[in-house]
Amino acid sequence: MSKNISDLRDGLFDAIAMLKEGKLTVEQAKAISEMSQVVINSAKVEVDYIRANNGGETPFLESVGNDNLSPGVTGITRHRIAG
Repeated sequence: MSKNISDLRDGLFDAIAMLKEGKLTVEQAKAISEMSQVVINSAKVEVDYIRANNGGETPFLESVGNDNLSPGVTGITRHRIAG
């Protein structure tokens, strides 16, 4: 299993479906929810770190790569204002 925000989202939606189908108990769903919140909180720390260091990326919060661009768009240019 890769470990990024998209996978976390997919897993949570799967857990919701399993809960609705009766394949998960409420206690199991709560445990999944609590663990997911810990992961999300650590991602928030990563974002704060990136902001404090004027940029960068984190593998958990996947950036839009050239493979995911709209048709006709060939790249992304980031303009940063120092201040």
